[in-house]
Amino acid sequence: MPHYQAWEEFTRAAEKLYLADPMKVRVVLKYRHCDGNLCIKVTDDVACLLYSTDQAQDVKKIEKFHSQLMRLMVAKESRSAAMETD
Repeated sequence: MPHYQAWEEFTRAAEKLYLADPMKVRVVLKYRHCDGNLCIKVTDDVACLLYSTDQAQDVKKIEKFHSQLMRLMVAKESRSAAMETD
């Protein structure tokens, strides 16, 4: 399970995973208060991508990326065109 240190690498890999098969991809957010860590995991049961942070500025990035993926999951338009415009 690759644990990404760079946010840009994680987002590129997660977008690629999602666009490959949108019906199998799951996104999980997990916050551990005792550690102060926020983790985002994107998986399709074959590949699992993980990014965690304890920095406050990264929370906004994760929130924006998560909402972008949620919009894609409910959109009726072409998924690849919508991902490229954001």
